[in-house]
Amino acid sequence: MKIITWNVNGIRAALGKNALDWAFAQQPDVLCLQEIKARPDQLKEEQQVRDGYEVVWNPAERPGYSGVATFAAASPLDVTLGLSAPRFDIEGRVIRTRHPNFLLFNIYFPNGQRGQERVDYKLDFYARLLEICDELHARGENIVITGDFNTAHMPIDLKNPKENETTSGFLPEEREWVQKFLDHGFVDAYRRLYPDKIQYTWWTYRFAARARGIGWRLDYFLVSEKLFPRVKDVVVHEDVQGSDHCPVELSIE
Repeated sequence: MKIITWNVNGIRAALGKNALDWAFAQQPDVLCLQEIKARPDQLKEEQQVRDGYEVVWNPAERPGYSGVATFAAASPLDVTLGLSAPRFDIEGRVIRTRHPNFLLFNIYFPNGQRGQERVDYKLDFYARLLEICDELHARGENIVITGDFNTAHMPIDLKNPKENETTSGFLPEEREWVQKFLDHGFVDAYRRLYPDKIQYTWWTYRFAARARGIGWRLDYFLVSEKLFPRVKDVVVHEDVQGSDHCPVELSIE
């Protein structure tokens, strides 16, 4: 099974650049998009669907902001939107779909760079998600969490860690929450497979950062420890253009 995650930084912009053609050409079983910044009724009818895929939308209430969409080649067995928490759910950040062997969370985690209030919101979001995942693990569920975590976990995950120690996205309290997920039965699939490999998934549009290799690894697949032996590979498609993020692909038996 092939799952691709991609923060497209606006689905209308991505469609205008034909960026999603690459993703669908890979024939993923599931494509998880984040930061779609649109409702489906803002797209042309032919843009709302893709042959061979069922799509689940969860746009934000605020126009042009946040939002996620999941395209699945086989109809999900069950679909849940949000975290059952209105303060988070109005921002359209979570789609949970059930597949034959696991639950898949497609998530656009909050960005904390607009001040302490948003950092606190982000940390509360992590906490609410972990609470749900702990309950699911206790019931014996296997889980895959993917999307834009908006946090680089370790110094290896960004080009300039020392300079960004006080920047949201690499704050100690944000990194601690990523670690909590790993301490609660999850594996960072890419980092487990490639402990010393340096690749990034996001580059600011400023300063020619992408061309200069100044990036952050923000897009992850966290996989339940019990499910990890079935992971075949995680590929960072750093050369694929169309967004300030690149797609990341999980292959799982």
